[in-house]
Amino acid sequence: MSNAEEAVSTLEELGLTEYESRCFVALVRLSTGTAKEISQVADVPRSRVYDTIERLDRKGLVSVQQTEPRQYKAVPVDTACRRIREDYDSRINAAENALGQLEEPDSKDDEGMWAITRKEHITDRVVMFLEEAEGTVHYLVPATEVVDQQIHTELRAAAERGVSVYIEVGTDDDREEFANAVPGADIEVTAALQSTNEVYDEWPAQLLMVDQQAIVAAGIKESDLPDVVNEMAVWTYGRDHGFAVWIRELLDDRLAEHDDNRTTDS
Repeated sequence: MSNAEEAVSTLEELGLTEYESRCFVALVRLSTGTAKEISQVADVPRSRVYDTIERLDRKGLVSVQQTEPRQYKAVPVDTACRRIREDYDSRINAAENALGQLEEPDSKDDEGMWAITRKEHITDRVVMFLEEAEGTVHYLVPATEVVDQQIHTELRAAAERGVSVYIEVGTDDDREEFANAVPGADIEVTAALQSTNEVYDEWPAQLLMVDQQAIVAAGIKESDLPDVVNEMAVWTYGRDHGFAVWIRELLDDRLAEHDDNRTTDS
């Protein structure tokens, strides 16, 4: 794909029509041009160039010189990108506002248990729950390779705003990594996490509980592709779901045991 075709395709993705994209790219290449020249370079019917340029003019992307024949000029690329970005952002804001009006304010659209099958979406869910944390975070990480910078950042932010952050990892090296990334966290090495059991070619990856109600439980599975590991998860929110009740009970027991051991050691 040529640079011009790539630019046209990208502009279309940002909201311009095909003809608008082609005419604008043609003008960037021409510097200035007549409708005939734009038609030839953009491969747009000349009869459509006039209304297309008019729309681009209204969007602030071209200038029109009142000569005979008329000359057209694209605004500087940085100016065009800024105006396209502003228009794109305004569309997103409008969509967000409109969709927000459709939500039932008192409904719990995240009740129940939900599955996630893409790693980036799992990270998004973990980050979302950490951003909302108010009291406690309990985080077990048998497979630290699934934890990216976003999660480290939100764990640190939670600890800095006074949330009690308790993290369990499998090795001293993992503990050091988390201690550097999340200085305010209480980090425990749990040797059992080093040797989590395989279940149908899957292994535990991470388990998060926030404020004793938001839970993400993720596992990893080797792929047929070299050096590729797939992550899948389930999540729930609320105190009344059976899955949440069990996880809360199990993790609270672990935390109580940790506190008892600390008291005994001291």
